[in-house]
Amino acid sequence: MPSKPLRIASVNVNGIRAAFRKGMGEWLESREVDIVAVQEVRAETSDIEALVDAEWSILHDPATAKGRAGVALLSRAPARIHRVTFGPDDFDSAGRWLEADYEWGDKLVTVVSTYVHSGEADTPKQVEKYKFLDAMLVHLPLVQEHNPLAVVMGDLNVGHRRLDIKNWRGNQKRAGFLPEERAYFDRFLGAEDDPDYNKGAGLGFVDVGRRWAGEVEGPYTWWSQRGKAFDTDTGWRIDYQLATPELAATVTDYAIDRAPSWDTRWSDHAPVVVDYAL
Repeated sequence: MPSKPLRIASVNVNGIRAAFRKGMGEWLESREVDIVAVQEVRAETSDIEALVDAEWSILHDPATAKGRAGVALLSRAPARIHRVTFGPDDFDSAGRWLEADYEWGDKLVTVVSTYVHSGEADTPKQVEKYKFLDAMLVHLPLVQEHNPLAVVMGDLNVGHRRLDIKNWRGNQKRAGFLPEERAYFDRFLGAEDDPDYNKGAGLGFVDVGRRWAGEVEGPYTWWSQRGKAFDTDTGWRIDYQLATPELAATVTDYAIDRAPSWDTRWSDHAPVVVDYAL
C-alpha cells in the first residue's frame, strides 16, 4: 500500500491558461498532490495537455459553449473509469460534473470535480442553478452507493452558513447566500440518523473544511477582484470537499493555499488541499 496519504486538491482556476501564466504550474509541481479537481477550465483539452507535464493523466469535460465553465481531473495515475452523465436527459450539465474512480493501494476512491452555476437572484440563471442543485440531490446518493469512499469537490457557489461569508448581512438576497440555496446544503450534509438536524432527511456527506476548521469564520476560499477584498480577507467559503463519512474519517490534513499577497494570486479562488490516509 502507498506509504503516504492520498493528497487531493480542488481549485477554480478562472481560466487555466491565465492561471498557468501567473504561476499555477509552479504550485502544481511543488504541492505534491496526487489528484487535482479543476473548475472553470475555459480551454480545450489540447490546451491542458500543452500546459501540464506528460506525467499527468488528464480527464476533461468542456462546456457546450466554448470559453465557458469546464471541469477537469488531473492525476498522477490514470483513472480506472470516469463518467460525465449527470441530471435529466434534457439538462445540459456539460462542463460542470466529472466523476472518476482511482485506485490507491487496495482501495478505490471516487472523485468528482463539479462547478455549480453562480446564478443570479430572480433570473433564468438562478433557475438553472436550482436545476443543477436538484440533480445533485438525486445523484449524490448514487455516488455513495457506488463507492463508500467518495468525495465531491469544487466551486459550489453557495456559502452554507453565516460563518462562510464575511459580509453575510449584506448578501442575504444575493445568489450564493439565498436561503433556498443554503437549504440544499442542509440536505447534502444532514445525517440520515439525526432527527434533530434537518429531520433526518440529510444525505450524510461531510463538509471536510468545516469539520477541520471548527466553528470559526471562514477560512475563506474566494475573494472578489474588486476593492480590497483580498487584503481585508472579506471573502466567501464556496469551494468545498464534501466526503462520504467513511472517507472523511481518514482526513489527516486540510489546507487552503491562500496566496501571500494580492499580486501573487493566480486565481481569485485558493486551492483546497486535503490529505486522506487510506
